[in-house]
Amino acid sequence: MARLIKTEKEVEGRYEDVWLVVEEDPLEQWPAGARTIVGRETARVDAPQRVRGEARYTADLQFPGMLHTAVLRSPHAYARVKRIDFRRARAAAGVRAVIGPGEANGLEEEAGYHGAPVAAIAADTLEQARDALDLVDVEWDILDPALDPEHSDRHDEPSRHERGNLEAGLAEADVVVEAEYRTQSVLHNSMETHQAICRWEGDVLEVYISTQFIWGVRDSVASELALPPDKVRVVCEYMGGGFGAKNDPGEYTFVAAELAKRTGRPVRCALTRREENLAAGNRNATIQRLVGGARSDGTLTALGGEFVNSVGWSGWNAGTDGPMKMLYQCANVRTVVHGAKVNTPPMKAFRAPGFVEGTFGLECLMDELAAKLDMDPLELRRKNYAHAANDRPFSSKNLMECYRRAEEHWARRDEVRARSAGPWKHGVGLASQIWYGGGGPPSYAWIRVGSDGRATVITAMQDIGTGSRTAMAQIAAEELGVPVDRVDVALGDSARGPYASISAGSSTIPSMGPAVRQAANDVKRQILEIAAQRYDREERVLDIEDGYVVSADGNLSYPLEEVVGLLDEAQILGKGARGPNPTGMNVLTFGCHVAEVAVDVETGEVRVERIAAIHDVGRVISPLQASSQVEGGVIQGIGHTLSEERLLDPRTGTVLTQTLDAYKLPTIADVPEIVTDLVDEPDEHLTNLGSKGLGEPPIVPVAAAIANAIRDATGADVRSLPITREEMLRALREAEERAKDKERVAAGSA
Repeated sequence: MARLIKTEKEVEGRYEDVWLVVEEDPLEQWPAGARTIVGRETARVDAPQRVRGEARYTADLQFPGMLHTAVLRSPHAYARVKRIDFRRARAAAGVRAVIGPGEANGLEEEAGYHGAPVAAIAADTLEQARDALDLVDVEWDILDPALDPEHSDRHDEPSRHERGNLEAGLAEADVVVEAEYRTQSVLHNSMETHQAICRWEGDVLEVYISTQFIWGVRDSVASELALPPDKVRVVCEYMGGGFGAKNDPGEYTFVAAELAKRTGRPVRCALTRREENLAAGNRNATIQRLVGGARSDGTLTALGGEFVNSVGWSGWNAGTDGPMKMLYQCANVRTVVHGAKVNTPPMKAFRAPGFVEGTFGLECLMDELAAKLDMDPLELRRKNYAHAANDRPFSSKNLMECYRRAEEHWARRDEVRARSAGPWKHGVGLASQIWYGGGGPPSYAWIRVGSDGRATVITAMQDIGTGSRTAMAQIAAEELGVPVDRVDVALGDSARGPYASISAGSSTIPSMGPAVRQAANDVKRQILEIAAQRYDREERVLDIEDGYVVSADGNLSYPLEEVVGLLDEAQILGKGARGPNPTGMNVLTFGCHVAEVAVDVETGEVRVERIAAIHDVGRVISPLQASSQVEGGVIQGIGHTLSEERLLDPRTGTVLTQTLDAYKLPTIADVPEIVTDLVDEPDEHLTNLGSKGLGEPPIVPVAAAIANAIRDATGADVRSLPITREEMLRALREAEERAKDKERVAAGSA
């Protein structure tokens, strides 16, 4: 039965109350542990298409008569267009249309960062469009850029949180640590660049796009162009990475739509690799001034933080203080988060935005407190274990189990340290993880079964490369009682399936999975009703197992295709919807990483040798794909920790790291041994699956665990990312000076 509810919708820590029509979910959760298909290793259902090159990404699509776009971008960090003349460009070979500032969403006269889009040209070939750009006569009014987030006069309204009394908590502490931590801007660098192809089919705009939110693009485009939503069709069959930067249409979509309207032809607008590193978004830099106090027994008495997020020209303010507010039990907490608007490319969500940065600061602070207390860092975290956050209990939390499983890796400390020889020092560090991942409504799915007994899952969701197709096939196969190779999954098209949620905030599986399971159950119910009537067995208890309709007494067993074969051209259609999240509870994910590192104290080189990643994300649907997500997150975290950084000219604000030669992504040579351990305990309060998301948690604790391992190896406090050789040598010099100061004090007192 459908019912109207008011519920809380959360994406990456941003909450809003929404009214929704949801259907009652009659299903109980499966028992914990691996089922026949769910919880078992399963090869990707689309693996053959991917490895044979048959998977069609947006970058692969070609349409007859398609035009190509080049975008005029500002070469300055802050400037205004004084005069622009397109006459020579319009007359250039192959040029079909030109648009300037104000003629498409995102094209502006005021360019607030290096790479800001100003105008665009569509031509028969990309080369012709680029050549025509050189013929645009533009005169700039160059302005002084604001580049320092600490002294920017453009700030978002600060986000504030307070419980208890910070000053009182610090006064009762036996040990206090104050420190400043800094993190850098890093770039997404997805393999498939941001791009869209737009074409008008009558009065319907078709948008083929690399996106993490098909329905969000549909609604945004429809709103901007004053179209009914059903007059916009959005398609994304396969996608080559996003990491949070592809949640919205981007100016490239609106440019392509306007040019397609003017020319009557399909138009592609795709960012180049250099443009990706200029204008596709970034993880924002942060400045974190933190303080922590604890009693001699390790009980936290106070946690405080003032955070400055350098959000760029138009980014949003991520919850960098989230870990400090929720991870540990502490009576006195105060945080203030400022969003500094500066003349740099705008921040966009990047795999656990805010929490990656905030966890680095908080978890390093915890280790520095542990050192002052002469207390084991793991025990300090256990001592301050939280059972609720902001007066709301957790729907489930198995972080203590993560700590228990971390013990065997933590116990390797003496063995690892013993490897130290010559300039190479070895150490072990750990860090905790908290993040969202509960998903939420609305999300819908249909399942169709024809006379051949095959099932097709239909939903207009997107698989951004994480294996969502496979997870949906596993869930449907498990509930329906058929082998997974009897299930197809049709997705990626807003015109050919019901509404599906965004693939952000680690929400895809927990949002879509329950809807798919409910749809499969609806189909199964109908099939069993048909079987009971067909075989006159209404008194028997029937089920479907491994593709056979069977009776509980074992006297009936028919292949599914025989049961439904009488349908001929008719079909069975099941539908499912995702129900609400538990009221009044925090739905969060948890984990713990243990890192082993080696540091050359003469050169500052840091090598990560091993990371054990233990995660609590509810029920695990596909262990193979879950492990892949963990490994990808850890590798991305290593790049963030050691090598990746967007560099700006400090005077002009122009971006210096525009190529993959200059921007240092990790390679296979940088990948350590990665040990994945998943608790796999369903959240009993969360939907008919009890599953949470795993896309983002693995990156969250990586930097802090590595930094804490460096401290264990060398005694150096690393408080700034990335940990380059220069940063490492600076931290080593500071540690050496502290040691000398202690020796002088000890000698003086003697």
